[in-house]
Amino acid sequence: MKKILVLCTGNSCRSQIAEAYLKHFAEGKAEIYSAGVETHGVNPRAIAIMKEVSIDISSHTSNNIDEYAGINFDYVITVCDNARERCPYFPSRAIKLHHNFSDPAKAVGTEAKIMEQFRNVRERIKQYSQEFIGRHIIR
Repeated sequence: MKKILVLCTGNSCRSQIAEAYLKHFAEGKAEIYSAGVETHGVNPRAIAIMKEVSIDISSHTSNNIDEYAGINFDYVITVCDNARERCPYFPSRAIKLHHNFSDPAKAVGTEAKIMEQFRNVRERIKQYSQEFIGRHIIR
């Protein structure tokens, strides 16, 4: 079974959303993990916008990349430029992929505008995740 790591700066939003969607689309055909080069806790707005699409991430934890040092990943997907730059070397055959999604946690404005940013990022991550699983896991 393929092992996939989604890596972001704080493992609070984008990597949590990607982990959830990758698990959803993989349908048990891959082991999906997410981590950050730092840990910021799971963002409550990320939990809320995933709940809108009937995916519960409220039990997710914010994990540091060091926690997964012993796992031989097949894929490491960085979802922000900062994580890509700070991504540690993995002594494995892991294929590294990168897609920079804007950070919804940095959105400003009214609560409605901030949630709109979260939803926009969620939809882009959903599309990326579905395409990734279709291309690399379920063929």
